[in-house]
Amino acid sequence: MTSDTTGHPVITAWSAVSPYGLGRTAHAEGITSGGPTAAALDTEVWRGPDTTACLVPDFEVRTVLGKAGTRTMDRMTGLAVTAVRELFQEAEDAGSPVPDGTGTALVLGTALGSAQTQHTFVRASFEEAKPYDVPAQMMPSVLMNCPASATAIRFGLKGPNTTVAGGRSAGLLALAYARRLLAAGRAERTVVGAVEEYSAARAWLEKHGAEAPGTVPLGEGCAVLVLEPGDAEGAHAHPPLAELLAIDVRADVRGDLPGTLAACVDEALARSGTGTEEVWAALGGGLPGAYGAAEQELLAARFGTEAAERLAGHELIGDTSGASGAFQLAAALVGAADDPDSAGRTAVVTSVDRDGLVACAVLRLCGNGGAGR
Repeated sequence: MTSDTTGHPVITAWSAVSPYGLGRTAHAEGITSGGPTAAALDTEVWRGPDTTACLVPDFEVRTVLGKAGTRTMDRMTGLAVTAVRELFQEAEDAGSPVPDGTGTALVLGTALGSAQTQHTFVRASFEEAKPYDVPAQMMPSVLMNCPASATAIRFGLKGPNTTVAGGRSAGLLALAYARRLLAAGRAERTVVGAVEEYSAARAWLEKHGAEAPGTVPLGEGCAVLVLEPGDAEGAHAHPPLAELLAIDVRADVRGDLPGTLAACVDEALARSGTGTEEVWAALGGGLPGAYGAAEQELLAARFGTEAAERLAGHELIGDTSGASGAFQLAAALVGAADDPDSAGRTAVVTSVDRDGLVACAVLRLCGNGGAGR
C-alpha cells in the first residue's frame, strides 16, 4: 500500500497513441464518437490465433519516427516513443513545452515487455546454429526497460527512469511510483504511462493463459500523463486536469480477489476523504472472466450503475492489457472534458490482474473543460 502526502499531485497534460490514431485529439475524438476500431488481421503478417484486433492504424516504426535511431526498435518501444513525442509536441504547440533534463522523470508501466521480441530472441537460441547464434541487435529490446530507456534518451529526460512491470495493473502501479518520486523530491515532474503492443506471441499467450475468452479483441497503444506536485502554486504550465487524491495497491494473499479489491477501494476512498456520492465515474479494468465481472459488479454496487457505465474504454480500443490502466485514466479525462457536471467530483479507476494484484486510484476532476482535449 502507498501512503498519502500533503499537497496532492496533479495531472496537467496527457496524450496517447491508440487504435484511434496518434495524439490526444485523435484519441479523444475517437472515444467521444464511440466508433469501432476492430479490423480484420492480415494473416500473412500476424501469424497468430486472432482474426481481428484493434491496431494503431498504419503504424510502422520507421515510417512514424524516421530512420534515425530506429533500425532495431521494436513495436512496443516505437509506440512508447511516439506517445511521448505527441505529448511533447502538443505541449510545445500550446506554448508551454514540457522541460527535459534532470527535472523530468519517466515512469512507464508494462505487462512483461515485448512478448514478440522475447519470443523471437529465445526461439533463435534453439533454432540457430551453434554456439546458439542469436540476433544480437535485438538484445536491448528483449529487456523490459527498453521502451522507457529509449524514450528518455530520445527526448533528453535525465531524471529517474523506471519501468514498472505489473501485468494489467501496470498503469496504476506506475502512477503510484510517479507520485512517490514527486513526494520524495526526486523529480520536479514525471511523465508517467503504460504501453502494450499487439503481436502474435502476445495473442497466443492470452489465448492459453486467460481464464475465459475476452468479449473484445486485443488492442494496443500507449497513454502518457504529466504528473506534477500539487503545491507548486502558479508553477504549472497547464491548468490541472485532475488531482490524484489517493491510490492503493494490494496483492491478494487470501484467495479472495473480489474481497481484496473491495478493501482496496474502501481504503482509497477513505484516504481521499470523499464519499461514494461524490463519484462521477468508476472505470474497471476489463479483465475477461469471473474476476473482471466481479470487479464491475463491485463498482456498480458501490457507486451506482450510471457511474460504473458512464465511460467507455476497452470495448472501443480493445483489451490493452498492461496499458489498460493508463487508458482508463485517459478515458476519465476525456469524459470530464465533455461534461461540466464532472467538475469537483471524483473518478475511481480500478484494476484487477489474474495473478492477484489489485489497484485503485481516486482522482478529483478539475473541470477545465476542453483543457483535457
